[in-house]
Amino acid sequence: MRVAIVHYWLVSMRGGEKVVEALCDMYPDADIFTLVCDHDKISDKLKRHRIFTSFLQRIPGAKKRYQSMLPLMPFALEGFDLTGYDLILSSESGPAKGIIPPPQAVHICYCHSPMRYIWDHYHLYRRNAGFLAKMMMPLVAPLIRTWDANSSLRVDRFVANSHHVASRIAKYYRRSSVVLHPPVAVDDFAPVTGVDDFYLCAGQIVPYKRIDLAVRTFTKLNRNLVVVGDGDSQDVAALKRMAGPTIRFTGPASFAELKDYLARCRALIFPGEEDFGIVPVEAMASGRPVIAFGMGGALDTIVPGHTGLLFKEQTVESLASSIDLFETMEQRFYPELIQLHAAQFSVANFKAGMKRVIDQALSERHTVVDVKPYATSLSPVFEGVSHAPLH
Repeated sequence: MRVAIVHYWLVSMRGGEKVVEALCDMYPDADIFTLVCDHDKISDKLKRHRIFTSFLQRIPGAKKRYQSMLPLMPFALEGFDLTGYDLILSSESGPAKGIIPPPQAVHICYCHSPMRYIWDHYHLYRRNAGFLAKMMMPLVAPLIRTWDANSSLRVDRFVANSHHVASRIAKYYRRSSVVLHPPVAVDDFAPVTGVDDFYLCAGQIVPYKRIDLAVRTFTKLNRNLVVVGDGDSQDVAALKRMAGPTIRFTGPASFAELKDYLARCRALIFPGEEDFGIVPVEAMASGRPVIAFGMGGALDTIVPGHTGLLFKEQTVESLASSIDLFETMEQRFYPELIQLHAAQFSVANFKAGMKRVIDQALSERHTVVDVKPYATSLSPVFEGVSHAPLH
């Protein structure tokens, strides 16, 4: 069986790329197709596979400015020749599912998210875009939305990374999906004996993650907050201007440093609405509770009162109230039980779940259906009539 894995772009090793790595483990001979690839930024595991890139790769600066090439992405994806492949696994977020599958192939799309910047986060992205992008988005986005919705018909089966994403697939594509949480390397994390007096925010600094809410809240409460991660220089500068003396920015951290912060924090603060949210699972695998906004993927991963708390509104008052409540019950969160809860999001469970979905889809596609040819119903008309010889 020839297998193709289609991923939107390979320019870093984040959650989406970890899904690709898990798929590569399942299909070590699979070929990878991606819009743009930076070989210096991807793992050795991915480099062992044949990687095919689109014509966008040849555009100067594509490895850094790939997202600005959104209008060209449908043409680039449809330019991939997948003739001869039996199974196509697309990893969708940016987009990827818009390839043209051959008729005999099974196409399964693992959807991290329908494209946020043309659907539910469109207005947020436009507000924060530069002048040129802000002017072009109303012209380009309707065309991309139409293509995106139409290309969903090329998928045989959708797999969503959370119930939140499943509901968005149903809303924008009118398709049902199986929910399978993404793989998290939970075995790489573990609790420690000592916890320090600080809370933690970790991840890429972008507006929708609402790290500004955490900074304002902890400045008001005069409590220690460590912000780990990097982002646009203007976004980081804006956060530092609003931060009080109890807020510390570390910039990007190594994996070892991040593990240490996750294991030693009093709790992880997760103030944004995420499609799934891998960092909260990593925090729980480290035995630490999570205080999260009660929307999106957090509803799939956090058990209120046992592995963390959920706050109702993205306001300073609502988050501050949850922090005060947490501190009254902090000793009721047991690291061993929190870590045990996180174990269900393991890489092994993801692979087992994907195997079930793929096996079922292949079985359904290859089931022989006994259908008589249409011409058979006309055969009585020609009974007794001799056929002319072929010349």
